[in-house]
Amino acid sequence: MKPLKRSTRRSVLVAHVAVSVSWLGLTVGLLALGLTALLAQDATAAQAATRAMKVFADWLIVPVALLSLVSGLVLALGTPWGLARHRWVWTKFWLTSIATALSVFSLRPGINEAAARGAADVDLVIAPAVATATYFFITAISVLKPWGPTRRGRRLRMTTGTAARADTHVS
Repeated sequence: MKPLKRSTRRSVLVAHVAVSVSWLGLTVGLLALGLTALLAQDATAAQAATRAMKVFADWLIVPVALLSLVSGLVLALGTPWGLARHRWVWTKFWLTSIATALSVFSLRPGINEAAARGAADVDLVIAPAVATATYFFITAISVLKPWGPTRRGRRLRMTTGTAARADTHVS
């Protein structure tokens, strides 16, 4: 992919951070609603919590997850970081891909079933809790950029001599 122009890269970066933080917030909200539905003594409160979870699942989970994945791919492919040059980028990509798939094919259907029943089980607390921990981890490696280059990244550095530029470039 052709490198992104500075203004485009910055715009995509802002969009990526915003949508990724939204995904984290959405998941924390789902966790709170799942706990409410699970622990509520009142059936009406449990039903309201599962209906609210369904709204999140129907309108927000899929677009937010996909936007996070796509904007991250655009940044990886359009900047010197690359998709498979650094372990932290590669890890973020796979964790985001897995989280997106689980959100679409497991969490969303589970929420829809709970909303139909009007009550949640422990799975709708565990899933958002694990997702929240995963997104915090992804955020941490985005900031800290640990682990260094992949084998491919080291090989590319040796052949192109871009080690200094790739290490000093801030995304």
